Amino acid sequence: MSVDFLIGLFLATLIVALFTSRLYRLILWYSLNSLMLGILALLIGQELDDRAMLITGAVTILIKSIGIPYLLKNLSHKFNFVRQIQPEIKVQYAIILIPAILVFTFYLAEPITHMIHGNANYVAISISSLFLSLLLMMEHRNVAPKIIGFLSMENALFLLGITATDGMPMLVELGIFFDLLMAIVVINLLFHGEEMHS
Repeated sequence: MSVDFLIGLFLATLIVALFTSRLYRLILWYSLNSLMLGILALLIGQELDDRAMLITGAVTILIKSIGIPYLLKNLSHKFNFVRQIQPEIKVQYAIILIPAILVFTFYLAEPITHMIHGNANYVAISISSLFLSLLLMMEHRNVAPKIIGFLSMENALFLLGITATDGMPMLVELGIFFDLLMAIVVINLLFHGEEMHS
């Protein structure tokens, strides 16, 4: 599998997630999004012969592609969350908004790419993924899609790091996983808060 193909799939899973109206399907798309990210990290780590990146890719697949979706599904079942999560933004507006975000981020990334060694398209896709994840958080009232949007933003930042710098320092990678652990704590708190209000 090539890096271009994996990044294309990464972006595609995020775009499909924006149109998803069922919670379990949204969790599935997040899981696939994280899987693409993990495989991408493994591929780049193999090309650069970076052991830290290989470990990060494997841990990403285990935690973000398998562990967190499993946790989210169990919590949503435990707290009887509404599984029908209709986006607040109408489909016809989303169809216009998503390409507009993609075009805007390609223009936004152009001056940035002169300062880094990474591929300009990869940086643009990473930034657009960040904006699309933010849109995912904004277009839902329920807490579960907001959490998935937040976690997708983490994925987009991770993608930006590995594609813009040809592999991040291990300290930054550990920082991202620390953020992930904090995110799991926040997930639990939000789910409990939602349960108290329901």
